Amino acid sequence: MGNLSLLGICGSLRTASWNRKLMQEAARLFDPAVFVEANLRLPLYDGDLEAQGIPAEVQLLADQIKAADAVVIAGPEYNKALSGVLKNALDWISRVPGGVWRDKPVAILSAAAGRAGGERSQMTMRHAMTPFRAHVLPGPEVMIAAPEGEFDAQGHLTGAMPVKLLTELMDDLRQAAARRAAG
Repeated sequence: MGNLSLLGICGSLRTASWNRKLMQEAARLFDPAVFVEANLRLPLYDGDLEAQGIPAEVQLLADQIKAADAVVIAGPEYNKALSGVLKNALDWISRVPGGVWRDKPVAILSAAAGRAGGERSQMTMRHAMTPFRAHVLPGPEVMIAAPEGEFDAQGHLTGAMPVKLLTELMDDLRQAAARRAAG
């Protein structure tokens, strides 16, 4: 199934973040022909800045979303919601003409230190994605609690249930992307 492209969006800027590891594990299981990780080091959304034109790095992100067959978003939970980094990216993309999210297959994942594994971040992410009319898969929900014990030295998930759920979610995402690509 290597003919599909996958865009990975990580809501944590930290290089060694658990959500980045989870996103990379999802990409490995999706097995895309092309995997691109988005760069969310964007300026803070500012209407005055927007009035000068969409920043190049925001336009690049919009182009990457548009070009991808599917998108996987992995985000931490910060103060009971999605991270500011993810919210800022969504705010900027909402200002780019063209509706790049429309009908795009999207899977949402989370890893968080709390016992719910980022449940609230997923809830708020799903809510924030609603206006875009993307095809956000309803599940299975992949929420990794206490992630420091869930990955091996190579960054692969080790628990049977998380692996099963992530594999199923990536299979569903691949099928949705293939259906959309087939037209």
